[in-house]
Amino acid sequence: MEPDRIGPDTTPRRPLKDRIAEVPRSIARGLTTKDGLIGDYDYAFLFTPNLPFMKKSRQMAPFFGLNDKMPIFLALILGFQHALAMLAGLITPPIILSGSGGAALDTDTSQYLVSTSLIVCGILSAVQITRFHIYKTNYFIGTGLISVVGTSFATIPVALGGLSQMYESGFCPSEEVDGVLTRQPCPQGYGAIIGTACICALLEICLSFAPAKVLKRVFPPLVTGPTVVLIGVNLIGTGFENWAGGSGTCRSRPEEGLFQLCPTINAPHPLPWGSAQFIGLGFSVFATIILCERFGSPIMKSCAVVVGLLVGCIVAAATNYFDDSGITRAPAVSFIWVKTFPLSLYGPMVLPFLAVFLVLMMEAIGDITASCDVSRIEVEGPIFESRIQGGVLADGLNGMFACLCTITPVSTFAQNNGVIALTRCANRKAGYCCCFFLVIMGVFSKFAAALVAIPSAVLGGMTTFLFSAVAISGIRIISTVPFTRRNRFILTAAMSVGFGATLVPDWFAYVFTYEGGNGSLRGLMNAVELVMETGFAVTAFLSLFFNLILPEELDDEAMDITANTVDEKDDEAEWERIRRPSQMKGLRKSEEIRQSTDVESSPAAKNMTTTLKDE
Repeated sequence: MEPDRIGPDTTPRRPLKDRIAEVPRSIARGLTTKDGLIGDYDYAFLFTPNLPFMKKSRQMAPFFGLNDKMPIFLALILGFQHALAMLAGLITPPIILSGSGGAALDTDTSQYLVSTSLIVCGILSAVQITRFHIYKTNYFIGTGLISVVGTSFATIPVALGGLSQMYESGFCPSEEVDGVLTRQPCPQGYGAIIGTACICALLEICLSFAPAKVLKRVFPPLVTGPTVVLIGVNLIGTGFENWAGGSGTCRSRPEEGLFQLCPTINAPHPLPWGSAQFIGLGFSVFATIILCERFGSPIMKSCAVVVGLLVGCIVAAATNYFDDSGITRAPAVSFIWVKTFPLSLYGPMVLPFLAVFLVLMMEAIGDITASCDVSRIEVEGPIFESRIQGGVLADGLNGMFACLCTITPVSTFAQNNGVIALTRCANRKAGYCCCFFLVIMGVFSKFAAALVAIPSAVLGGMTTFLFSAVAISGIRIISTVPFTRRNRFILTAAMSVGFGATLVPDWFAYVFTYEGGNGSLRGLMNAVELVMETGFAVTAFLSLFFNLILPEELDDEAMDITANTVDEKDDEAEWERIRRPSQMKGLRKSEEIRQSTDVESSPAAKNMTTTLKDE
């Protein structure tokens, strides 16, 4: 039997007929032989913690390339690790958007959305990993790498802002409960979100056929970096609200009524918003993530967020914060389209969603480049550019199909590149195993019901960390930009308005005072207002505009001559002259001693001394 190949596979690709005929034999060999089942991989490497008193092994794990042979058991373990690394990011958007601060959907619908998110992301990740060739063209769909996809965080600010407008305009129903205006379930509002996003995904699909060099020139890191930073900053506020107890009506701490306590007065352990107990629950998650990073094994580090979530859930269950009624009531299995929503186009969200898909496209290009790098394949040339084209096209198509499957748009995830680098496994078998585990998690809806039942404070401790990672990734993108005067000006101009709109979201709410019956004009005003109140959308448009109109300048700051450096030698001489005489005398004496020492140690002085001694 041919031994496992460690490293890139450079052998020519066999015909499709031969590869199909080989599949049954490969499966049988993998399941019936030791090498095919477990191999000789050092499994202890994945599970050995990083404790101070433990001896660290200097031996590195072997690297598995894209199509290398690897044991089935190892592929399952690493695939499960990829799935755990994605889990927190996949469940967060549907929980937030269906919660009391979003569309206020019922618990059963929230459970369905979490299950569907896991299933759809598993299926669409397989599309990215497989890489399909479009017949009789030079174009592809997918990257052929472990480029997994997940529900995008970038859609959350736009969706929450759009839902707020819908409730204010009466598109979504509200009801006064105990003197407090409370949001009622709004499935038509959620349908408007995914319907609008589905249409806006066409922008990314069309742009995927443009050359990668053109896209990078029009949308450089100078445009995408600050936009991603503002997305993260906006989301951190949502995470902190949940950390303190929730982002719904109880956030305002009413003195009486159903929402006097969070989440409601009927919860197993209700408390006022911002109580110390809620802060402690969230901190248990946050502290566990830090401990996993410091002392955890490689497999624990890559899924530290999930470990932190698990510890927080254990603490919450032990202190009676869990409501298990939804878990008991949930069906055994679920799948796509068990529940549906009325799709529609909501005009005010078109411009913000176009900005979202521009950001998702540039994020996909960066993530695919990073995936190529950690997978040890070329990051330039025609093959690399075809991977970029296929990945962006798949990203746009996946965003559209996700909306048709009743979840918000998906995007290429970056955190799995860290798993590849940590485990030294870029093999697509591990990626397919990851997709398998995601689909299984989604089909068994009891698992999704348990995730929906997680207390808001526990979820907030986790999401705050995740959303901060989004902002940090934006800072990393900005760090690749040279800080010339032009670039600093663009960043300042774009981010000043973006930060302002994020910190004071209602700053533009009173600009338009039109009260007439022209629905089209009102829709246009709502669209402009939503863009101006969404910090990252303003930043995206401003940075794109300034980058196109401001010319490049020769501004090499390393060669700049300033008033501090132009007369540096003359300044030093002047300081020498104005020093006190005693200091000058000491300096001259030290100089004389140094010179005499140099003379004595020179070869000529040594020869003269030797001659005198001989005489």
